[in-house]
Amino acid sequence: MSFVKTIIQSRAVQLFTSGATKFLLYGGSRSGKSFIIIFSMIIIACKFPGSRHLVCRFRFNHVKNSIWLDTLKKVLKICFPLLEVHWNNVDYYITLPNGSEIWIGGLDDKERSEKILGMEFLTVFVNEASQISYEAFTTLLTRLAQKCEILNDKGEVIKTAKNLLFVDENPPSKKHWTYRIFVDHVEPETNVSLSYVDEYGCLKMNPMDNLSNISEEYLKLLDSLPERKRKRFMRGEFGDDSENALWTSDIINENRVREAPPFKRIVVAIDPAAKAKDGSDDTGIIVAGLGFNGHLYPLEDLTGKYTPTEWAKLAVSAYHRWKADRIIGEVNNGGDMIETILRTVEKNIPYKAVHATRDKTTRAEPVSALYEQGKAHHVGELLDLELEMTTWEGKIGEQSPNRIDALVWAATELIPDMIRQEIKRPKSYY
Repeated sequence: MSFVKTIIQSRAVQLFTSGATKFLLYGGSRSGKSFIIIFSMIIIACKFPGSRHLVCRFRFNHVKNSIWLDTLKKVLKICFPLLEVHWNNVDYYITLPNGSEIWIGGLDDKERSEKILGMEFLTVFVNEASQISYEAFTTLLTRLAQKCEILNDKGEVIKTAKNLLFVDENPPSKKHWTYRIFVDHVEPETNVSLSYVDEYGCLKMNPMDNLSNISEEYLKLLDSLPERKRKRFMRGEFGDDSENALWTSDIINENRVREAPPFKRIVVAIDPAAKAKDGSDDTGIIVAGLGFNGHLYPLEDLTGKYTPTEWAKLAVSAYHRWKADRIIGEVNNGGDMIETILRTVEKNIPYKAVHATRDKTTRAEPVSALYEQGKAHHVGELLDLELEMTTWEGKIGEQSPNRIDALVWAATELIPDMIRQEIKRPKSYY
């Protein structure tokens, strides 16, 4: 099988050779972004013997499943069938015949990330950058420092490699650092215009650009998504804060903290999906803590499409990792199923069932008020949760906000008095 680039992938390769050194490929799901970046990194690795390259993502398991076990193998099989590489399945890197290496890593494993970030790389690929904080991104930039040269028979330098940064993502909010840097061309923390704007290039790639490699069924699935997700995963558009949402990016950002304080209590809240298929709702899983100041601290968002056994294992793992006090489960859809499944994973796990007696918007409003009062602080960046918070409007027929639901259950368990307080809200919410 010979590799034929799509038109948009050819444009991406042209961008990579344009003279810029930092690139963002953004757009819808399965549009060929990661494939063409891995392809280009292997080309560079082949050209410069002994060079080192990094593919990283927020969670190691995600980059392992999506890149190590999938995209990297596909690119090598389709585009470089005669290239013999050695796979190191302990430290997770491949070695090319010329001594070049391509590593994968996650930023959620401190010990592993410190090992990887102790090395220098010729190129770095930040996969699904919407999940990575600006602070983590700037740290990765410091590792883009390996110097590689090609010498002739006389030992003279005939070519010096450029250090290149590749970034891809399904676009999040326009408040995200990727949009601020690659589209607005400003430094996210200071709003000062970037120097050397010519070093930055970006390209939109959508599923419609990759029709030869995806099925009609998948396109139909994307087209059936709610408007908010269709905009992101099919049309590849950056999101705006909704005027009718209960939260704004500014309020979340103003109250954000980088380190977690000591806690009175920690809970893991679950809002289960009825099914685990592609078109079904996500299972919302949020970890949150109550500070000694009485403030709410969302700590981790583990929301995703899981089988019941998968979300139960995730919740129990989070319970132990955060030394939580109990797991909370919303039982309107799941009934006794949640407790039964959790106890198959760990028999004596502390668990409490909660029941929804009011609509989602009414339940969410007191939690929104905590943010307005400066009493809720995201620890680091919970970008998918924040995107849902700033775009969900609570309209009839709108897809269930599983992350918000889990957040609300966590907050209600940690600060039960807030739902009994009469909270004055801005007129814009009526």
